[in-house]
Amino acid sequence: MRIGVIGAGAIGGTITALLDRAGHRVEVTARGHNLATITASGLRLSGAWGEHTARVAAAETLTETPELAFLCTKAQDAAAAIRENQHRLAGIPVVVVQNGLAGLDHARALLPTSDCVGALALYAASYLSPGAVSVTTAANTYLGAGSGAAPEAAVFATTVLGGAMPSIAVDNFSGCQWTKLIVNQINAMPAITGLSVQDTLGDRALRRIVTASMREATRAGFDGGVRYGSIQGLTNGLLRFVAAAPLWAGQLVPLMMRRRMGETPNPGSTLQSIRRGQITEIDYLNGAVVDEATQLGRTAPINAALVELVHEVERTRAFLDAPAVTTRLAPLL
Repeated sequence: MRIGVIGAGAIGGTITALLDRAGHRVEVTARGHNLATITASGLRLSGAWGEHTARVAAAETLTETPELAFLCTKAQDAAAAIRENQHRLAGIPVVVVQNGLAGLDHARALLPTSDCVGALALYAASYLSPGAVSVTTAANTYLGAGSGAAPEAAVFATTVLGGAMPSIAVDNFSGCQWTKLIVNQINAMPAITGLSVQDTLGDRALRRIVTASMREATRAGFDGGVRYGSIQGLTNGLLRFVAAAPLWAGQLVPLMMRRRMGETPNPGSTLQSIRRGQITEIDYLNGAVVDEATQLGRTAPINAALVELVHEVERTRAFLDAPAVTTRLAPLL
């Protein structure tokens, strides 16, 4: 099958390599050194799903119309990427693989003739260098759309992607997006400290802050009428516990998440962006919680503080140590 992948970062690069290994004809978009390396020597995958070098077509925009496309850019880059490839995406199924809550709706608005569905990548992958990605933790990808049953386009895309990596078509995709938003609460602290996810969750003081941000986020969802979807061991019932429990008890959930990651250091996508000198997705992660709380006429001070600290690191290129972070956020706990 002809498949287009827009964006060759950690997630897009992994999807590209695995679909190529499964025998599909894949074209991927990339820029700069990443594009030059993929064109010259292919895209190298390593890690939990094995090693493979994908010799695929690559360009800054899609050069032919695929039968199925995956949009894998950062949330802030999605609209521009869609517009650049709009003539290739019109009328075909498009899978939006992004963090945050609004990506699928934005894609549908820009591609009214396409069957757009969402995907949540729960595996952890790292962009090592131009033309090289590594999967540090294997996990499922969940596809769907809306709060009802998985649409036909999601089932079709799952069949294709499932031949290359573990993929599941899910009902209540909107609820699953909220659950992934809670999972992504672990992203801010590595970006602030420069530590791996495992190290930040292993630090008692930092874990307490992450737990507090999770509690704030789950409460915003429940207050807004969200029914959380079940992914990666997180369920509506477990997240209701996080929303109601004192911090000492709620820490069981981030500790569970830490154990699931294994021992290979996971930097998280936000820290990866910081290391590459790029703008992060923090406004679409913790920032989305702040926005949802504001719409409810409330505040989310811990998430707002984490957003500001990540932006501070973006500006200064200087990480904060754990005591400094704890001192800054302690008054909010």
